[in-house]
Amino acid sequence: MEVLEQILSKISDIVWGYPLLILLMGTHIFLTLRLNFIQRFIPLAIKISLSRKREGAGEISQFGALTTALAATIGTGNIVGVATAVSAGGPGAVLWMWLTGVFGIATKYSEALLSVNFRTRNPKGEVVGGPMYVLEKGLKAKWLGVTFAFLTAVAAFGIGCMVQANAISALFRETLVHHGVSENGARTSTYFVGALLAIFTAVVILGGVKWIASFCEKLVPFMVIVYVLGCLTLLVIHFEKIPGSISLIFTSAFTGQAAIGGFLGATIKEAIRFGVARGLFSNESGLGSAPIIAAAAQTKNSVRQALVSMTGTFWDTVVVCAMTGLVLVNSGKWEAGHGGAALTKEAFTDLSFFGPAILTISLFTFVFSTILGWEYYGEKAAEYLCGEKVRIPYRVLWVLLVFVGSIVALKSVWSFADIANGLMAVPNLISLLLLSKIIVSQTDRFLISGNIDDSDENME
Repeated sequence: MEVLEQILSKISDIVWGYPLLILLMGTHIFLTLRLNFIQRFIPLAIKISLSRKREGAGEISQFGALTTALAATIGTGNIVGVATAVSAGGPGAVLWMWLTGVFGIATKYSEALLSVNFRTRNPKGEVVGGPMYVLEKGLKAKWLGVTFAFLTAVAAFGIGCMVQANAISALFRETLVHHGVSENGARTSTYFVGALLAIFTAVVILGGVKWIASFCEKLVPFMVIVYVLGCLTLLVIHFEKIPGSISLIFTSAFTGQAAIGGFLGATIKEAIRFGVARGLFSNESGLGSAPIIAAAAQTKNSVRQALVSMTGTFWDTVVVCAMTGLVLVNSGKWEAGHGGAALTKEAFTDLSFFGPAILTISLFTFVFSTILGWEYYGEKAAEYLCGEKVRIPYRVLWVLLVFVGSIVALKSVWSFADIANGLMAVPNLISLLLLSKIIVSQTDRFLISGNIDDSDENME
């Protein structure tokens, strides 16, 4: 197992080398400039996203598509992922995560627009779409669509399933040990956690996308509010440290961070690498996953749903991840060398009993919602490859791996998730760059011209 972890770590380092970082951030910046800073329409996008009425062809409301996408993106990346970035890349990684989110808003907008624009109906008459259809119909490169779909169907088991389940069971085990439960007893409890997660997952996903969206519409607002209130409380408690923490985040982003306490130090390259990688893991801009659910939304035109989708990156990274990062740096616990969930847990202990409780509730809901959202992504990708007959087998396998991920300690699971993210992003980013003319023309037609409420004849 140790050899496997070393191999995966080396592959992850190669995948997340300068070429991919340049491609990812380059696409973010290119689309931001090409669309004349589409980020300025965030207030309008938030207003549209709150609508739950049927606007056009599709399976779920725009709000349902947003909350399902948020369910998939707001997960361990916002808690464990941010902590991993800080522990490996130093406080400066927080800034690079945030910048990835800010510029990634344009990419999330663009990939959703293309997925809605090139969506189609399956043999059952259901509206489906995503980068695989964009690559096939927009670029006339079905082989790239097949490649993306295969990577998504397989990668979903890592990023959206086993990583998530493993994170919550690990935190649950560590919490029990902290309160005096033996290591063996705590490890046994993970079987209960895994069974509970698997059962809840099975109940929801059996109903398909409409059940998933309906559940996420109720769960996502609750879980975000609870977590944000917890972060705000921690920041208020240590408000006098905030200016110094913000200064440290900015300076470390461009100078690196020297070793201090138990922290081993980090270079600028590590700050950028872990900040960007965890930023993508968290908000998924450029990854190509969220557009799969965006394509199922009931919308008048592609631009309206694209605006709704881009608010997901805003809430996920610009707000939630930024708050997590500031809380972690502000706590000073990173200096002791804590990493991952342990760092976040240490930071939340400042709220006495309520801190660990808030963190446990938040992580459980974040994990569960992500498992639901990513099941849909993986299933649709598998369906693109094998047809509708794959639905039930995929769901059954998904539930089984939720349980396995909960009880098996896989340190290599994060490296696998990083590798999968990088490989998935490449074909999607290529389509965004080559089809940017369509993105701009649709934006000019509906948004810049003031016709945002017009219906596109292709949507019906």
